[in-house]
Amino acid sequence: MNQMATRAASTGLLTAAVISLFSSAVWAEPKPAVIKKSDLGPRPYYLVDQMNEGTLKDQLQSCKGPFKSSDFSIGHRGAPLQFPEHTRESYVAAARMGAGILECDVTFTSDAQLVCRHDQCDLHTTTNILSTPLASTCDVPFTPAQFDAGGNLISAATARCCASDLTLAQFKSLEGKMDASDNRATTVEQYQKGTAPFRTDLYATGATLLSHVEAIELFESLGAKHTPELKSGAPADVNAVFGSQKNYAQALVDDYLQLGVNPDRVWPQSFNLDDVLYWLENTPAFGQQAVFLDGGPVPRPGAPAFLADLAQQGVKIVAPPIPMLLTLNAANEIIPSDYAIAAQDEGLDIITWSLERSGRIQEDVLEGGNTFYYQTVLAALDNDGDILRVLDVLAQQVGVIGVFSDWPATTTFYANCTGIK
Repeated sequence: MNQMATRAASTGLLTAAVISLFSSAVWAEPKPAVIKKSDLGPRPYYLVDQMNEGTLKDQLQSCKGPFKSSDFSIGHRGAPLQFPEHTRESYVAAARMGAGILECDVTFTSDAQLVCRHDQCDLHTTTNILSTPLASTCDVPFTPAQFDAGGNLISAATARCCASDLTLAQFKSLEGKMDASDNRATTVEQYQKGTAPFRTDLYATGATLLSHVEAIELFESLGAKHTPELKSGAPADVNAVFGSQKNYAQALVDDYLQLGVNPDRVWPQSFNLDDVLYWLENTPAFGQQAVFLDGGPVPRPGAPAFLADLAQQGVKIVAPPIPMLLTLNAANEIIPSDYAIAAQDEGLDIITWSLERSGRIQEDVLEGGNTFYYQTVLAALDNDGDILRVLDVLAQQVGVIGVFSDWPATTTFYANCTGIK
């Protein structure tokens, strides 16, 4: 019997009768929220102050609160601009900033337990594993960088450590850190550093890793909703642990069923269209809010036909990255892309990712830094305040229903100030 069979025996898979029950029952209200009111801090106001003069700046400057949480504001891995991603501390920070929906990227351990990690094999950059005895489980041990006699880098420092090589208990013994590494490192201590200058290690001490079940329980206690992303694992590992990709997709839903979470509070997501189609067919109470994450390319060739095919297959929500939804017109103004217009024409709801994931516009992006999230509108950007201008076009012209952000206070602020629920 494989690990999935053991797990299924203990939790039970969804039956047709249970699907019917979950789609029609009167649901208990979630536990009282720990977060009584949203506290946005100074950043949204800093961004407004940086904006060029105009109607939008005037509107946002006049917005004083009080502020409420909003489903438009989605905590991307929590609040990883300052907190280690997918940790209790990051999620609580995001909820305090009014994120109405929180994301657990779902991968798995060797004993078939689902956990919150962005990638099956990212423990070497997101946790302290290399400085613990569990470093011996890493399939690529730490290898220091090599330099020539002139100090030029010959080969970068490397390591690779996977959640699927650990049990849940071993995984839970680790501490989260900011997702970073130094490829010029000659020691483990150096390698575990490398945090981007627009982020910080100030809140990265002893951050708590969570299983998927623990994340669900935490989100419910905070009054937040859920958007779990089923991460791709190596097929051999998925099959060894769960028996099949379908069983892996089912396992994600089973955790919500086991805890009695209303499917209306859950937006399962995947870059794998087959996962979305599985949920639509086999767990329709959850599948009706399943999100297909469109990874590109940017721009996507043949977008109208591609989106029409998704709609025909029953997909209701698409989530492309920000640059796929925006372009510039002849006057250098930010406008919806052909992809965005085609998605609107097909009646698809749109979510996008990820605001405030790049470096600062004023310094990093405009000087050749991480331009991915602004690549199609870069020529129209002047300063950090243009983050809000980008957000305004996404909301008012593209019509997105939610935005993933590494600092949810910004999206919460915008949603409250413009009347978005």
